[in-house]
Amino acid sequence: MLRFALAPTGDMQIGDLRVALVNYVVAKQRGEGFLLRIDDTDKSRNVEGKDAEIKDLLAKFAVQPDQLIYQSEARNRHQQIALQLVAEGKAFLCLCNEEDRHPYSGRCAQLPAEEIRRIRDEKIPFTIRIRKPDEAILFTDLARGEIRAEPAEVDHFVLLRSDGTPSYNFACAVDDMSGGIHLVIRDEKHLMDTPRQIHVRRSLDFREEIAYAHLSPLLDSSGRKMPKDESSSVRWLLEEGFLPDAIINSLLAPGCEACRDGVFTLPDAIEGFDLQKFFRSEACFDLDRLRRLNREHLRRMDDRKLSRIFGFADVEIGRLAKLYLEEAATITELEARLRAIFTPKRCEGKWGPQMRLLSDAILSAPYFETFDAFVNDLGARTGLEGEALSQPLRQLMTGAEYGPQLSDIYRHIKSYILEVAQCQH
Repeated sequence: MLRFALAPTGDMQIGDLRVALVNYVVAKQRGEGFLLRIDDTDKSRNVEGKDAEIKDLLAKFAVQPDQLIYQSEARNRHQQIALQLVAEGKAFLCLCNEEDRHPYSGRCAQLPAEEIRRIRDEKIPFTIRIRKPDEAILFTDLARGEIRAEPAEVDHFVLLRSDGTPSYNFACAVDDMSGGIHLVIRDEKHLMDTPRQIHVRRSLDFREEIAYAHLSPLLDSSGRKMPKDESSSVRWLLEEGFLPDAIINSLLAPGCEACRDGVFTLPDAIEGFDLQKFFRSEACFDLDRLRRLNREHLRRMDDRKLSRIFGFADVEIGRLAKLYLEEAATITELEARLRAIFTPKRCEGKWGPQMRLLSDAILSAPYFETFDAFVNDLGARTGLEGEALSQPLRQLMTGAEYGPQLSDIYRHIKSYILEVAQCQH
């Protein structure tokens, strides 16, 4: 079993999605289950609705967990296990106001029995800390090699806070153990959490090995670590009109050299993804490269499917949208072009009179199969020719001064020409 764990404390970042995708792909390649865990034990930091958003965003990327758990639902189990460790002498009650301080002074590590009884009898708030290991914690990281953490680095860290909620490292260790997780792939920011989690499981005499791989941080095109702001959130990328397939393509490309011709979808990645190559490759998220990939995915999309994104079910509208892929690269940008075509035009300014003249002529004209017949009829009935015909006709048909050839556009909108060629009243 592999898992993706995220706290519902803010927007899902593009680096989070990268971790989820890698875990999902590797789980599918191995024929193992994929677990989604909402790490919601710290209620003070949770943002209402973010748990649902995590699930919804993963669904947009076709990442379907086989199991979903909320970490807070295991609170009783976490408390029981922490108390078990205290009973076994592997953890201790602590009265120090040092929950987040490192290193810990160790002042409460040897509380006498009568003091412990007093704490319990008088219901004095306390934390529970695990005793630091006697020896260094060693493990092999699949991406980074041998890792060593000295006992002082592991420290007497908190298992349960004074309000009874588990710390991140304790809850994570217990839940990975009880969830049957065999491989944890996550961001390198958790690298030094791993020795603590290993220490918890060893203290519980859990001997099954969990393998770890900590991914290098995702960098932007300038080689800097991706900022945690709106522009690097998954929701923002989708709102900007980037396709899930293109985002997947960009994030998994380092491990997908054999995936088709560099333009691939999630099923292709499941078939051709190489985890070791992914570890060895530079982790870069370049927005310009994403735009190129997005344009290519749009170009390869089924025409009718593409048209449905814009509220149609017509292959011609999908083909019309693709005419604009030289100047537009996202759904949002394409939608703006199509909206300009299907919105009544402001027939004013230099070409305003000619646009109104052409609009009246089109609304009273018969249907023409070809663009040449269409233009010849307009010229004959309005007396316009040359630039005085072509420029106002372009603005009437497209709402823009420049763009693809009008003959190409007409081919796809001729059935809608009466709707298109309208002036605002």
